[in-house]
Amino acid sequence: MPNRLKGKVTIVTGAASGIGQGTALLFAKEGASVVGVDVNQEALAGTVATAKADGFEIDAVSYDLTSEAGASALMDYVAQKYGGIDTLVTAAGFVEFASVPDMTLAQWHKTLKGELDIVFLPVRAVWPHMIKRGGGSIVNFASISAWGATRNMGAIAHSTGKGGVLSMTRQMAYEGAPHGIRANSVSPGIIHTPAAQFAFDNLPGFEASMKANTMIGRHGKPEDVAWAIVYLVSDEASWVTGTDIKVDGGLTAW
Repeated sequence: MPNRLKGKVTIVTGAASGIGQGTALLFAKEGASVVGVDVNQEALAGTVATAKADGFEIDAVSYDLTSEAGASALMDYVAQKYGGIDTLVTAAGFVEFASVPDMTLAQWHKTLKGELDIVFLPVRAVWPHMIKRGGGSIVNFASISAWGATRNMGAIAHSTGKGGVLSMTRQMAYEGAPHGIRANSVSPGIIHTPAAQFAFDNLPGFEASMKANTMIGRHGKPEDVAWAIVYLVSDEASWVTGTDIKVDGGLTAW
């Protein structure tokens, strides 16, 4: 069913690469007015070019979403240009991987900034715009690391940050419900992105281990997660809030 998101004004953060890019492109194909956000302007231009080659448009902008001013400026820009905001997908993030004894306090703070602040600040900034709109839909990025220990690598801050996203999203759903704001999250498994490829190249045995433990027997593609997000922000999911969808090929179901 094409054009499932027709007429929806959508912001996708982290749209320059990976799942954020895949989500922005799929949303554009499904008829949404997409504003793609990323600090990597060169890579973001590639997302715009890909969309254009397929006959779609993405409005590319760059804001620092770890700052209050940047998050607020983004929402004001979109609301003024498009008349309102229907959907926010917070795919942007950054992380430092290290084990408990090896992680520095600076790495810890950086990761929580890149996994919690970068979600909370845009959501807080979009909140009044969605209330004014009469409602909206928010999708945050958790991870399978929020549901269990991360094997084969140190990930203490990452697991903490993504667990926080799960709890934060449930609270957002509760506080948003009276205003017609729905909030959900997705927990991707091992998705073939540049970040995952870096891990494959630098952690011996990691790729083979993850594939062997995935029921479907392959790594995910950005579009696999993007389709779940399309559902969550669509009108078909109007009674879905406060939940998390695992898109992991069965990795956590053993």
